[in-house]
Amino acid sequence: MPSQLVCRPEREQPVAVLRITGTLDPVTGDALQQAVRRSLADEPTRLLLDVAELRVGDPVGLASLSAVVCQTAEWPAVPIVLCGASRETRAAIEATPDCAGLGYATDCEAALTEYRAEPEPRRVRARLRPVPDACRQVRQLVTQACEAWHRSDLAGTAALIATELVANVVRHAHTTMEFTFGLRDGRLSISVRDGSRRMPKPAAPGLSSPGGRGLWLVRDLTEAWGVLPVSDGKVVWSQLGAAI
Repeated sequence: MPSQLVCRPEREQPVAVLRITGTLDPVTGDALQQAVRRSLADEPTRLLLDVAELRVGDPVGLASLSAVVCQTAEWPAVPIVLCGASRETRAAIEATPDCAGLGYATDCEAALTEYRAEPEPRRVRARLRPVPDACRQVRQLVTQACEAWHRSDLAGTAALIATELVANVVRHAHTTMEFTFGLRDGRLSISVRDGSRRMPKPAAPGLSSPGGRGLWLVRDLTEAWGVLPVSDGKVVWSQLGAAI
């Protein structure tokens, strides 16, 4: 009989809870990865993975869980907390150096009680059509937010990065997009979610080419950037600015 894994979102904002039940093994590991990515793409303040009713089918299943947590740990400003993990599951995750930043809680209710008391990170969102004027809109939004958050020192760089990410959607994805700009722990995060599964990659334009350097700028001007693929598209994100 084939194994089954059910990943059910129970809370979305501001703290997301993903309840995982069933058997984790090499077959169901991909379903877990997709579910975690979908939850992260909504950019909650934290993502709680309730694994109290998760059964590990074999040792390879534990590797699958470690892999999905490690692969998504770099997603900016969304800490991942494992709730109700068995001793065996927690030991396997803690043995993976790349998962050092993962949090743990005895259960999701205890974690929610703790995190409700925390102030929500500052954040602005905008839903945009894939038209050239979208670039002007995000530049204005970013500049105003940086001024309000007392990070005018990064306004010019953040506006340039935001413009490039939005322009890529306008030029290549041609879908409605969701732009998110936030501040957490002194660092700015920028993300653009679109409905195309085509992965962006830096081009190699010639010396006389008028364009094609957008992602090189994003790479060179940010502390980190990446792409989070989801079933209905992708999220391109970047992070910049040391804490002050």
